Formats: sequence, C-alpha cells, structure tokens
Amino acid sequence: MMKEIRPLTNSKRNTVLIDYQKKLVPSIKKTPRKLLHLIKLHSGRNNQGRITTRHQGGGRKKFYRIIDFKRYKKDRIEGKVKSIEYDPNRNCFISLISYKDGSFVFIITPEGLKVNDKIISGEEENIPLKVGNNLPLRYIPINTPIHNLELKPKKGGQLIRSAGAYGEIIGKEEGNKYVLVKLRSKEVRKILAVCRATIGKVSNSEANLVRLGKAGRNRWRGIRPTVRGSAMNPCDHPHGGGEQKAGIGHPSPLSPWGKKTLGKKTRKNKPSNKYIVHYRNK
Repeated sequence: MMKEIRPLTNSKRNTVLIDYQKKLVPSIKKTPRKLLHLIKLHSGRNNQGRITTRHQGGGRKKFYRIIDFKRYKKDRIEGKVKSIEYDPNRNCFISLISYKDGSFVFIITPEGLKVNDKIISGEEENIPLKVGNNLPLRYIPINTPIHNLELKPKKGGQLIRSAGAYGEIIGKEEGNKYVLVKLRSKEVRKILAVCRATIGKVSNSEANLVRLGKAGRNRWRGIRPTVRGSAMNPCDHPHGGGEQKAGIGHPSPLSPWGKKTLGKKTRKNKPSNKYIVHYRNK
C-alpha cells in the first residue's frame, strides 16, 4: 500500500512512498545485538583516500542486518515469525525468526508470511510446500514460485532476493541431477537439484512504484549527483567540449578514462554459460 502525501510543494507532489506503518509489524523486544553490524561509511574511497567509486558520499548511518541466506538447521527445528521489519540495505522486508533451540535469525520475508507463522527448513522430501519453507529443488514441484535460490550447494541463496522477485521451476532433467529454473529476466538456467530455495515470492512487490520526489532523498541514501560527460570540458571527459549542445563525437560512448561503456560486454565467466539453457531477452 502506498502512502498518500498532500501536494503542498513540488517535491511532495511528485513523491510516491510505501506506507510502512500498514505493512510492517515491528518486534516488541529489542533486536538481538549479534544480528546487527554497523556499516562504516567509506564514501567510495579506498585506504589511501582515493575515489574508487564515483557518486558516493554522505548518507544516513545504518546498521547492516545479518541475513540467514543458508537456512541450514539440523533436525528440522521449527521457527516462528516474531516480526516483519524494514531493512535499509535492501528493498524487500525482513523477518525476525525465533527457533525452538533459542536462536534468532533474520530472513527475507516472502509475500504472505505473517507474524506467528511457523517455518521449517531441511533436506527431506516430506517438508510441507508452504510459503517460507526452505528445501532442495528436487522436491519442489514444477511451476512453484521460489526465491533465495542457491547456485552452489551449501553456499546460501544468491539469486532472486530483491523485492517482488520470484523464479519458477519449469522442468527437471532425467536422472534428477539438474533442475531448469526460469528467472525474472526470462533466462532459463540449469541448477543442481541438491541446491535449495525458499517457497514463495519476495515481499514488497510495490517497491518499483516508489518515486523519491526530490534530490535530497537520494542524498540520504548516500548517492551524489552524476554529471553528464558532454557537459564537461575536454580535459575532464572524452565527450566534453564543443559549442553549445554538441554530440559526443565518438562512434560509441566512452568512460571518463576513454574506455568503451554503455553496452560494452564485460562478462568473463564464460565457463558458466553452459548452464544457461535460454538467454534473457536483450
């Protein structure tokens, strides 16, 4: 649900935000300290103070919430959802889970998961196909929405973790060694059947409707302004110079250091291409 803002100023008139008060259920107790880690602000600088990533700086101080992407619990210990919370480091919501052995973890909240719901993880076939449960791909039926998908066994979920995202199992190979998963980009990829995934679609599917409304809200997030190369001088950028508005003067766009960009292929991990059955639409 989106927040209604009175259009008193130009920035408010163009602002669309998520109403977190109606979507989140904060924890009554304080979040366990071991699940929080203070992020040191580097502003895109390295150890020598040189800018290694442009357009970064400032921003609100924040804690990193340590998320359990692996979901490995022995003896099928049941977990209970204590709260659904906001995470400043990602665009989906997170849930605080309390296990029967006394441990607490954060997980990515799937759509439909509520406070006091029970979740379970394991490698057995008899785990219920319920939203929030985590199990190997070989036991998940075809056309089931999944997220937090592993690429390598026991490495933890690496794919399908952003707001509103979900993958879909569209087939299984003979011998049950690989499973065909259709990703959000329409790419179809072979994944080992022993890799695990979580049932359901990632929460906060309305995140793509947010409009920040003003430059200041980007500054709060630590994002500084980006200046076009064509607005610079020739000494500062290959696209710079010229009278009034001029073309970039190159057959392909260049970075400030003269290297090709905007469409230049940089992928080097060619051995993994053999696992791609159908490439995404370009």
